[in-house]
Amino acid sequence: MTTPKDLARLAAAVKSRRHELGITRLAAATAAGMAKGTWQRVEEGAPVREMNYAKIEKVLRWASGSCIATRGGGEPLPVEPGATEGVLIASASPELEAAVSQAVQTASIAVSDHLTAPEIRELSARVVQELKDRGVL
Repeated sequence: MTTPKDLARLAAAVKSRRHELGITRLAAATAAGMAKGTWQRVEEGAPVREMNYAKIEKVLRWASGSCIATRGGGEPLPVEPGATEGVLIASASPELEAAVSQAVQTASIAVSDHLTAPEIRELSARVVQELKDRGVL
């Protein structure tokens, strides 16, 4: 569970990096394709949808997963624009991917009587891919 302290840590890092890059809050939000209020919420330590973090990371020139890592006590990883396409702070182990996949399959079986085995496998694969795309795995 994300605490106010975690969000405050991320807020300080985002604001500091934005100032370091010489970007106004409005310019940063516009470049990220989000409302100024959403960016402001991040800088004030308020919760936002995690999908916004990837947009913020691009504007701040941070590697994918930096916002979540910072929120969790780590440090953001600055990257050079265009030079690090696909860089992640850490990649998930095959064991973690398998555990997530198995958890989705088990939960699907527990809550649904109508999904077929191929549908459950496809759902599991999509969840794992979505988590990878968001920088969680």
